[in-house]
Amino acid sequence: MTARRLPSDSGVSRETSVHPSQPITILAFDYGDKNIGVAVGNTATSTANPLTLVQASSGAARLEQIDALVRTWNPERLVVGLPLSLEGGEQPLSVKARRFARQLAARFNIPVDLADERLSSVAAEEMLRESGRGGYKHKDLVHAQAACIVLQGYLDEHYASRH
Repeated sequence: MTARRLPSDSGVSRETSVHPSQPITILAFDYGDKNIGVAVGNTATSTANPLTLVQASSGAARLEQIDALVRTWNPERLVVGLPLSLEGGEQPLSVKARRFARQLAARFNIPVDLADERLSSVAAEEMLRESGRGGYKHKDLVHAQAACIVLQGYLDEHYASRH
């Protein structure tokens, strides 16, 4: 399968990927104005794991933290959750997530895919609550868990059939 480029996203593809012959590492981001959850996964096992939370007051500081993650994990692909309405339409945060995806593509020269993230935060909160880590005390875990859910769905859709 070949990546499909969206004309409005120059360098960012949406929910498609290239199936490499070798396993690859993927970092995924659950974008938010204040917090960005990060997850890591790979195509060898088609599994995703929550990684960390990026918090910064400026875009430059956020990108510095993400730069450190990219250097550490050396991903071959990035995935950014695209927040859509329940009906699948765009919303104000969709525009910001797309801009963030374009920034990542330009900065790291790594393919970036957009993946539907509808209800990922709700599912993350429920999963954490069921594991005894819900509520305000663990609210920062939600973002990384949401990124994990987005990445796991992406891996299931694009790479699980390889095994």
